[in-house]
Amino acid sequence: MAATALHFHRAAFLSPAHPRDAGAKWPLHHCSPHRIPVARRACFLRAKSLNGRPQIGASFGNTNEVRDGRPAGDGPQKEKGGSTVSITVVGASGDLAKKKIFPALFALFYEDCLPEHFTVFGYARSKMSDEELRNLISTTLTCRIDKRENCGDKMGQFLQRCFYQSGQYNSEEGFAELDRKLKEKEAGKLPNRLFYLSIPPNIFVDVVRSASRTASSSSGWTRFIVEKPFGRDSESSGQLTRSLKKYLAEEQIFRIDHYLGKELVENLSVLRFSNLVFEPLWSRNYIRNVQLIFSEDFGTEGRGGYFDNYGIIRDIMQNHLVQILALFAMETPVSLDAEDIRNEKVKVLRSMRPLKLDDVVVGQYKGHTRAGRSFPGYADDPTVPNGSVTPTFAAAALFIDNARWDGVPFLMKAGKALHTRRAEIRVQFRRVPGNLYRRNIGTDLDKATNELVLRVQPDEAIYLKINNKVPGLGMRLDRSNLNLLYSERYRGEIPDAYERLLLDAIEGERRLFIRSDELDAAWAIFTPVLRELEEKRVAPELYPYGSRGPVGAHYLAANYNVRWGDVNIDDDGSLF
Repeated sequence: MAATALHFHRAAFLSPAHPRDAGAKWPLHHCSPHRIPVARRACFLRAKSLNGRPQIGASFGNTNEVRDGRPAGDGPQKEKGGSTVSITVVGASGDLAKKKIFPALFALFYEDCLPEHFTVFGYARSKMSDEELRNLISTTLTCRIDKRENCGDKMGQFLQRCFYQSGQYNSEEGFAELDRKLKEKEAGKLPNRLFYLSIPPNIFVDVVRSASRTASSSSGWTRFIVEKPFGRDSESSGQLTRSLKKYLAEEQIFRIDHYLGKELVENLSVLRFSNLVFEPLWSRNYIRNVQLIFSEDFGTEGRGGYFDNYGIIRDIMQNHLVQILALFAMETPVSLDAEDIRNEKVKVLRSMRPLKLDDVVVGQYKGHTRAGRSFPGYADDPTVPNGSVTPTFAAAALFIDNARWDGVPFLMKAGKALHTRRAEIRVQFRRVPGNLYRRNIGTDLDKATNELVLRVQPDEAIYLKINNKVPGLGMRLDRSNLNLLYSERYRGEIPDAYERLLLDAIEGERRLFIRSDELDAAWAIFTPVLRELEEKRVAPELYPYGSRGPVGAHYLAANYNVRWGDVNIDDDGSLF
C-alpha cells in the first residue's frame, strides 16, 4: 500500500504565524518567552502570569498561614542585596541525582535559565569532599544543547558552585551544619532554598522534619520537591501527606511526576485548547476510545527487589498515565494558573470509576531466547522473592462518568521487557455514519476511523491518520498521516523533563506538580483493585521477554470493540 506524508503547516496547526520561512527549522528556546531575561539573561517569570494575573504561590485566606515557608503577614520581602537560590539535592550520591538532577541543573545553567546568584549543595550519608562531589557529577554532565564551543568553561563555572555536606537523613545536626554553610554562600542576599528529595520514600518525613527545623530560609521561601512513589495505596499516601504537613504547608510541597514535564504532555493542552479544529471533537460524540500506552524494552535489570514492592500499576499507571489522562480529559480551565488547571484535573479524577478486577489484565515477563541471546525472566532476578506475583505488565479499562466522556473507554497498558520502548496517547474517532466508501473499506476497521497520535517518546511527534484516495483511475483508498515530527521541525534537542520541572519549582510555578487532593483522587481509583490483586494473589499471565505482552490485553480491548492502536506499528516505529 502506498504511503503518503502530508505535512502540517505549523502556522495553521499549532501556533500563530511566524515571519520566518515556514520550511526552516525553528530553534528551541529553553527559557520560555514569558520569562524575562535579567542579569546574565537569567530567566524569571514576569510579575504576571500568562493570563495577566499576579503570579501567586499560595492562597491568601488566613493571614497566619505559612506561604512557601514565610509567615503570610510578613508582606513583601526587601531585597537590598538581591536574592539567591540554594538548591540542595538530598541523596546526592544516588543514581537519580547523578543521571538526572545534576545534569538538568547544569543544562539550565548552560542556557542561562538559573538566577544570577545560586548555589548547589549535595547532601548524603557518604563521606565526600566538595572536590569529590564535583568529580562524581562531572562524568554525567554534557553540553548537549547546540554543542557550543564554551562547554568546558561553562562546566567549570557550574562545578565551582557545587558543594557537599555529609550527614544522616534524620540528623538535625547534619542539616544545621548544612544551614551554616548555606548562610555563608547567601551572605547579604535574600535567601531562597529548594530541597530535592532524591531518596527512598520511607525517609521523606525524617529529612523534611530535620531540614525544615534547622535549614529553612529565615526570610525567603523554602520548597521541597518530593519524588514518587507517594505511598502504596490511599491509606499510606494519606499518612505520608499528613506527616509532611506537620512540618510544611501544602504550598511548600512539590510532588514531582517527571512525565508531566515531557514536551508532548505540555503540548497536549495547547493542541486541544488553541486549535478550533480539535476542541469540538473532544467528547463522546466523536471519540470512540482513548489509549494511553507505555512500554519499555528492558526488564528490572537487578532492581527487581525494589520494583517488587510496587509493581507496574503503582509505578506507571497510578501516576504517569492517570495524570496524562486527567490533562487530556479535563474541561477548559478558567485560566492557565496552576490552581485552575489542577482544579479541573481533580474533577476528572473524582468522576472516574474505581477499577474492578474484571477490567484489568496483569502479566509478568518470562525468560526468552532470541537470535542466540538469552533474556532472563522477572523471577530469575535474584533480588525478586520466590513465587512473586508482582505484575510487570498491566492493561486496564477506565471510565469517566461525566457528560463529556460517558461510555468512552480509556484503555491503559504499561509494561516492561516488551518489544519496543514507547509512550504515546492514541485517540480513535468514531466511524463516519453511512460512509459512502464502506464497500472500499470492507472489514478493515482501521480504515474506517481516523486516529490522532501524540508520541511522547521516543522521537516526539503528532500525527493524524486520515483516509484518502490513491492516485489512479480506480477507487482505491489509502491511509495517510498528517505529520508534525519534532526532529524535523525544530532545531536542537528538546529539554529534559527534569529541566522544566526544576525551573518551575524555583519560580514557584505549580501547574505541573501534583496537589494532595489530586493524589487522593488518583489512589481512590486504583486502591480497590490493588488490594484485590494482592489479597487473592492473582497469578499474572506470563509473556516472553521482548514480546508485545500478554494475549489477555487484546481480549480486554476486544470487550469494548477496540483494537490496540500500536499493533499497526513495526518494531522500528514505522507504519505499515
